[in-house]
Amino acid sequence: MTALRRRGFAASAALALGLAASTFSFEAQATTYKWITFKPQGAGDAQAISTQWFVDQFKERTGGKHEIEVFWGGSVAKTREIPDSLAAGVGDFGDIITPYFPDKFPLNNAVGFFIPQPKSTIEIAELMEKWHAKYPQFSQELESQNLKAIGFRPLESYGMLCTSPVRSAADLKGKRIRTYGFAYPALVEALGATPVSVATSEAYEALERNILDCTPIGPALAHGWKYDEVAKYYIEIPLGASFGHLIAMNLDSYKAMDAETKAVVDQLGHDYAREYADELDSDDAKVRAGWPEKGVEVIAFPREELIAVIDDERIQNVRKEWISRADALGVPSDEIISELKF
Repeated sequence: MTALRRRGFAASAALALGLAASTFSFEAQATTYKWITFKPQGAGDAQAISTQWFVDQFKERTGGKHEIEVFWGGSVAKTREIPDSLAAGVGDFGDIITPYFPDKFPLNNAVGFFIPQPKSTIEIAELMEKWHAKYPQFSQELESQNLKAIGFRPLESYGMLCTSPVRSAADLKGKRIRTYGFAYPALVEALGATPVSVATSEAYEALERNILDCTPIGPALAHGWKYDEVAKYYIEIPLGASFGHLIAMNLDSYKAMDAETKAVVDQLGHDYAREYADELDSDDAKVRAGWPEKGVEVIAFPREELIAVIDDERIQNVRKEWISRADALGVPSDEIISELKF
């Protein structure tokens, strides 16, 4: 073999080794992330559909380099276990029902203290994203627990599903209404009704047996839980979109991503809100279209009669509780409040 041919062979071999090393490096860096959720894969609702959309988009936008495996239906962590499991690294992504953890996430539960409020699902998602960008305390609250919010999933705009017609505030007097959290019991009492604590899974039977007269809920959820089989009056009382879920990541997992993958996650979190809200709107429209056949009547409620009770001392005391926490953390609570006013 001539010297020239030997040099050519050596160069070709080096190139081949370099390509092999490059391929190995690509494969070695490829990652399958774990998403833990309470939602069953077959639920077929906006959450399940949009979660799969996120997973598919993540793989596509990373050029197939990375992917996410979803562990559905609480198979890895149940609903109330997810924040701690995610923080400990049991999963990389996860769904956190924020109102279940008011002491862990007081700032990120802001919307839950200001019911009723006039914002829609997409508007609340945009507000949460804005607050996280503008006020570092929102992110710091999560970072202190090794978590990072990458997306926001408010629930649908709520009305009230009842077993008898409600056409005004006077019709709510004495009604037994399902409540949870802080704001709903205060609002129900301000309206002259009786708050009753009933788990979501038990509300169907409670409505059927007249233990409950009404429950705050949106059309898609009312149909999903089959409440509309036993309660046939949906009251368009403007309670606003409930918050809702954080799509969170284990902070260490996020920090370990390269800049390109972080950028994909950040953009996906932003895009997700619109995708989810569109799915929710579609669900809402389908449910409403099918309600006449199911015998469900939709009743308008005088908006001004709801707004009139917001100044009630019980409602204001709940709001003051959040305000005091926000002020103590240096968050300008007046700016937040101004965004949630009718």
